[in-house]
Amino acid sequence: MRIARFVTDSDPVYGVVTGEPGEEIITQLTGDPFYQGIQESGQTHQLDDVRLVAPIIPRSKLVGVGKNYAAHAEEMGGGLPSSPLLFLMPNTAVVGPDEPVTLPSFSDQVSYEAEMAVVIGRICKDVPLERVPEVIFGYTVANDLTARDAQRSDNQWARAKGFDGSAPLGPWIETELDPEALRITGTHNGTTVQDGNTSQMIFGVAELVSYISQAMTLLPGDVILTGTPAGVGLLSDGDTFEAEIEGIGTLLNTFRA
Repeated sequence: MRIARFVTDSDPVYGVVTGEPGEEIITQLTGDPFYQGIQESGQTHQLDDVRLVAPIIPRSKLVGVGKNYAAHAEEMGGGLPSSPLLFLMPNTAVVGPDEPVTLPSFSDQVSYEAEMAVVIGRICKDVPLERVPEVIFGYTVANDLTARDAQRSDNQWARAKGFDGSAPLGPWIETELDPEALRITGTHNGTTVQDGNTSQMIFGVAELVSYISQAMTLLPGDVILTGTPAGVGLLSDGDTFEAEIEGIGTLLNTFRA
C-alpha cells in the first residue's frame, strides 16, 4: 500500500495511491494513519490533480546512519564502522518530492546521497531483531544532503546534515515491501551516478532499528535514513537529482543557490 500526503487547496491530508503509472488515483484518508489507522473517506482525486508533499514530517526525529555501504565508506576515507554510525537531524530538514531545495549559504560543497528510509509506525524501545517488522510502518525514498565542508570543519554533523531542506523524502510510503534486496539509484542531471542494492548495507534494517531503539525511544513517524551507496558528488545551482528505489518510486528535487 502506498501512503502519500498531499494538498489540493487546503491543509495537507493523507491518501492511499492506487493504479498503474500515469493512471494513479489517490483516495483521501480520514485523520492520521499513524494514530487512527487506514480509514478511507471515499473522496478521490487523480494524482495529477494534487500536489504531493513530504509523506511524513517526523514529530520527533530523523536518525541518519553514516558509512553503511562498504564502497561508500571507502570513497569517504577511513575503515568500515564496527557498529552503526548515527547522527540526528531536525524535522525542519524535511522537504517533499518536486520541491526546490535552496543550498545553504555557508557551504559550497553540498552532495547528494540516495537512500532508503524506514518510517516507524509505533512507539518502541529495545526492540528485539525478530520483532522489528512489528514496529515499521513502511519505507520511502530519501536524499541525505550533506555539506561536506561543514562536515569536515565542525567535528560533528548537526550543521552539515541538518540544514533546512537537507532531507528530501517521498514520493510516498510503501507499507508492503521486503527491504533486503532492492536496487537503489541516483541520477544527477540525467546521468546515473549511484547504482547499488540494499543487500549491500553493512547493517540491515532489522539491525539498525534494534540498535537505535536501545539508545532512544522511537515514536510513530520517526524516520531512519539507512545510508547511501557509492557515487556521491556535489550539487550546483540549477541541478536536478532523482533518487529511485525499486518497489517504492522516484524522488525528484531541483536545487538552487
